Amino acid sequence: MKLDWNPFTLNGKRILVTGASSGLGYAIAIGAARMGAEVVGVGRDAKRLQGMLEAVQLISDKKHAIINSDLLLSDAMTLIADALEAAPLDGVVHCAGISRLAPIRQISLKHLREVNSINLEAPLLLTQTLLSKNLINKGGSILFISSIAAHIGVTGVGIYSGSKAFLIAVMRCLALEVIKRKIRVNCLSPALVDTPLLAATSALTGPDSMREQEANYPLGFGTPEDVANACIYFLSDASKWVTGTTLIMDGGLTIG
Repeated sequence: MKLDWNPFTLNGKRILVTGASSGLGYAIAIGAARMGAEVVGVGRDAKRLQGMLEAVQLISDKKHAIINSDLLLSDAMTLIADALEAAPLDGVVHCAGISRLAPIRQISLKHLREVNSINLEAPLLLTQTLLSKNLINKGGSILFISSIAAHIGVTGVGIYSGSKAFLIAVMRCLALEVIKRKIRVNCLSPALVDTPLLAATSALTGPDSMREQEANYPLGFGTPEDVANACIYFLSDASKWVTGTTLIMDGGLTIG
């Protein structure tokens, strides 16, 4: 037995991360690079995406790349596929997403379509494009970032919650469809994580509200690195016997 064997290594793997310019996506891209992956980051903010590229290039001299694209554009999926230059991926992390606060009685068609277009349509259409063009290697891993809101009731985020629950349901079906190629499909459902999105929410609701919420977390709010570490597990060969499942990461929020 080799003492230096590491089942969590991503060395030799090419990983695509959407939403890689900030927040969870940025942390996942950095974490994957640290574990040896060649990272392809997708994002719509060119300046921040370039910053991510420079950060992973400091980690390793792998052929890291970025694709500046808005996933809502009609030609985005083709643009991304073409930018991959027919070099297949070993892992895909669908991290791009948005949340919009509104009780159900106040939602509009615009609200509904805005949330679903980025949280549902974009990851599914990108996955479909990559699979149809054989751009995911046998034994690869597809990971959707869902949310604890898909599992519990949360006031004011019904449409967001529904979009994240939809991902879990689709993930199970997709896992069955690609299992012959040994491609794994799973979801992560994190609760509140200390990201710019949380900071923006705190600015709206006030620090007292955030402190009250954190008191419900026995292990406190998560960090982007916590989520990135879980992603590394699902992207690596350490999870080669795991598919069609959802990992809840909530700092003990739903223990009771």
